[in-house]
Amino acid sequence: MKRKTFLRSAAAVASVAAVVALSACGGADSPDAGGDGGGGGDTISIGFSQVGAESGWRAANTKSIQDTLTEENGFKLSFSDAQQKQENQIQAIRSYIAQGQDVIAFSPVVETGWDAVLQEAQAAGIPVILTDRAVDTEDDSLYESFIGSDFVLEGERAGNWVAENFDGESMKLVELQGTTGSAPAIDRKEGFAAAIDGTDIELVDSQTGDFTRAGGKQVMEGFLNSHNDIDIVFAHNDDMGLGAIEAIEAAGLTPGEDVKIVTIDAVKDGMQALADGKINYIVECNPMLGEDLAEIAKKVVAGEEVEKRIVVEDAEFDQQQAAEALPDRLY
Repeated sequence: MKRKTFLRSAAAVASVAAVVALSACGGADSPDAGGDGGGGGDTISIGFSQVGAESGWRAANTKSIQDTLTEENGFKLSFSDAQQKQENQIQAIRSYIAQGQDVIAFSPVVETGWDAVLQEAQAAGIPVILTDRAVDTEDDSLYESFIGSDFVLEGERAGNWVAENFDGESMKLVELQGTTGSAPAIDRKEGFAAAIDGTDIELVDSQTGDFTRAGGKQVMEGFLNSHNDIDIVFAHNDDMGLGAIEAIEAAGLTPGEDVKIVTIDAVKDGMQALADGKINYIVECNPMLGEDLAEIAKKVVAGEEVEKRIVVEDAEFDQQQAAEALPDRLY
């Protein structure tokens, strides 16, 4: 996958360190998040705090990181699952600081409330790398780099497709938002709203489904009970869109026909639903960030300059394109 501002290097660093990876059951509140910090020789010790395991996208993202940050690639990985709780991530980061990790990386549950713990990492001389989601801070020296997608642009792309196909038809639209306060939820909503502004597409309701399939189904059931003649669903990720499909079918309606569905992510389950005609359009959000994270970690440990913002170049898919892409889909 191409990057707009960063080209991967093929270099690898030899290592004989053991890989340490906590399971989701260990959680970020485990007293020993794995690893003893300060890997010897050329080994880079890195502590990574993941948001959780809320979606197929997140599972693919975790796999990419764990499959890349291995001893063969020169890393000693300590992994923790925050289970969608900011306090768990903060505790994990402080644990990594205490362990003296060479690098700390994490995907923030929400945008705000990170300055204090990031200042602690900075004071300890440990560089921080953000993956997938950014933080809202006035001091961008608190982290070395952000690696991920342009969430505003993703929302705009989804909104542009809706506007191009349904403006002029007085359509009623509902929105399934991601986790409240998270960067993708905030940005995708903003981008989508800007794209449909000035059209006669009416947003009649918008609620969070927490990026989960179960949440998407539950909220969509509520939408269907509260509103007549819903024409379009915009889901901030595939999993919520898949949950919406279940609710729509249970109501005796046909997803993709009676109710159009637009989502973001392009994981296999979502792409299959698109190929089957149950989803109408998907904007990709590439979860395969492991190689970029490995390369940036090596550079910051070596004292090299890195790009402050590394943006993933994502695709878009209609039904035919999804069917063509599915056989070779990695996630």
